[in-house]
Amino acid sequence: METNPSHTTTSHYEHSSYYSPLPDHSSQPSPRRPLKGFAVIFASMIFLMSLVTLIITQSPEPASLEKPEKDQPLSTKPTSFYNISTSPVVLPRGVAQGVSAKSNPSLSGHHGVSYNWTNAMFSWQRTAYHFQPQKNWMNDPDGPLYHMGWYHLFYQYNPDSAVWGNITWGHAVSRDLIHWLYLPFAMVPDQWYDINGVWTGSATILPDGKIVMLYTGDTVDAVQVQNLAYPANLSDPLLLDWVKYPDNPVLIPPIGIAIDEYRDPTTAWLGPDGMWRVTIGSKVNGAGVSLVYKTTNFTTYELLENYLHEVPGTGMWECVDFYPVAINGSTGLDTSVNGPGIKHLLKASLDDTKVDVYALGTYFVNNDTWVPDNPAEDVGLGLKYDYGRYYASKTFYDPKFERRVLWGWINETDTEYEDLAKGWASLQTIPRTVLFDNKTGTNILQWPVEEVESLRLNSTDFEGVVVKPGSVVELNIGTATQLDIFADFEIESLGLEETNEANGGCRGGAVDRSSLGPFGLLVIADETLSELTPIYFRPTNTSDGGLQTYFCADERRSSKANDVFNQVYGSQVPVLDDEKFSMRLLVDHSIVESFAQGGRTVITSRVYPTEAIYGAARLFLFNNATGVNVKATLKIWQLNSAFIHPFPLDQIDTVKPLQPF
Repeated sequence: METNPSHTTTSHYEHSSYYSPLPDHSSQPSPRRPLKGFAVIFASMIFLMSLVTLIITQSPEPASLEKPEKDQPLSTKPTSFYNISTSPVVLPRGVAQGVSAKSNPSLSGHHGVSYNWTNAMFSWQRTAYHFQPQKNWMNDPDGPLYHMGWYHLFYQYNPDSAVWGNITWGHAVSRDLIHWLYLPFAMVPDQWYDINGVWTGSATILPDGKIVMLYTGDTVDAVQVQNLAYPANLSDPLLLDWVKYPDNPVLIPPIGIAIDEYRDPTTAWLGPDGMWRVTIGSKVNGAGVSLVYKTTNFTTYELLENYLHEVPGTGMWECVDFYPVAINGSTGLDTSVNGPGIKHLLKASLDDTKVDVYALGTYFVNNDTWVPDNPAEDVGLGLKYDYGRYYASKTFYDPKFERRVLWGWINETDTEYEDLAKGWASLQTIPRTVLFDNKTGTNILQWPVEEVESLRLNSTDFEGVVVKPGSVVELNIGTATQLDIFADFEIESLGLEETNEANGGCRGGAVDRSSLGPFGLLVIADETLSELTPIYFRPTNTSDGGLQTYFCADERRSSKANDVFNQVYGSQVPVLDDEKFSMRLLVDHSIVESFAQGGRTVITSRVYPTEAIYGAARLFLFNNATGVNVKATLKIWQLNSAFIHPFPLDQIDTVKPLQPF
């Protein structure tokens, strides 16, 4: 295994020559700003005809950091965060600042809003039960944790605009992960070591209950460094005030690591030697790598000789996550748990392709390395958390319900001109639990946290609905914009000659017919099916007489707008011999989160309908297979809206912690 460029102690501050306790809370807190019903069968040819029309410079030297003199003004990099260039070539926002792309270039080459959007359309796009700020830009979830009866979510936020820039840590709290209260900002970019952005971070809860937060800051000289922060008052259930360690940064890029490819520290885990480990993502010679550090006090660190792991050709790894999963069990594990019956999951967000990838494997504590179970499906070569619009995810251990909870960022696929026009951009997924799939033994299962069921209102059941080849069936359920859908499908062969199965997979979309598929649901569809988003299965016969099944989402007819990026997403999903084809969909206006086979494969869709909105949104079953009938059984709940509002600031002082669980 290739070794690290450097394995010396990398703390920038030599005065900490011995391990000292976590800093006390005597420093001043970082300033915070106040927050301001059964079915009607439609003519199959109409559907088929409508579908067929679719053809559709980095230094190898160690970073040198000098703290500015006290009377020297802090300045940001010479880049305007808010002015949109009108030049023919526009780099995605964020790339020049050393992070992954945070905007989409115009597909038409047109500068400005290119579709006649209305306020009603923009208003409908806002979700009802997914977390998003009241306005402006949001990206990665940061440092989620549970403290004194409250779930805390921190998130990267631009308080000034609906495009990326001036990244500040927004802060919200919840009792149940569904209903949220916005709090004042947790941290703002106000120090030389984070003046260009308070970027991704992770929380670690120590055995004595103390909380440490490691986060990436972008310095006045555009160097990515790691900083330490902690609550000013640990007895405050809301954790309103945060202190930045006076001697930040605690870690700087080591020799051989580029100053803009060194970010996103993980939650720390405790080794058998009593020392904590933290891993940070980077890139070396085109290989994605995860550096490992040891510490006892979170202020001084030792960089280990070996990488935790590396995968050639995968590019920069950001937002790395590393945690244990139980091989047999229905609960999650604290990040430091290790031993028999445990696998470790290593996840990275790939800067080059903007996808979240993972693999399962074994963590060797003797040398702090990790080896994948299947090298052919190593990190970046095989499994993804989510095959749709999803990135920069982060997990935390919830001690209240003994579960591993996963957050993920849903970014936009329109242009930033539209985002500025509507005044906001991006949102977070519904939190998901993560468990090892002990039926397949090769993947995890993701599932919406059970608290989302508290939003359920009336439900409608459909039993054994037969959908013939080339037809659609409307499901009369009333309003179809906030739904929790459970659907099971069985296929009944018609004994016809099979069609060519060579083009299996998702790429051909819902128009790509075969003997066995595709079939599934049309969500956020209008009455004439001019706008629709198919979520579907596509089984394919294999040479050994079995089935290979793909789970897909086709966004290409989701909007009439001409400057929205949409595509076909999906992947193969294991369907075992004793299982039906099953999916669960969470529909929330412009967001659809789709879970196949209990969460083995997940796809998040971000769509921008212009007609299938409000009361015009419909739900249909469809079967575009040529050789099978499809029998569907469904249970569909209407969902209420979540309560997501500012915390009543005049009541903050009256907040009391919940009784211990």
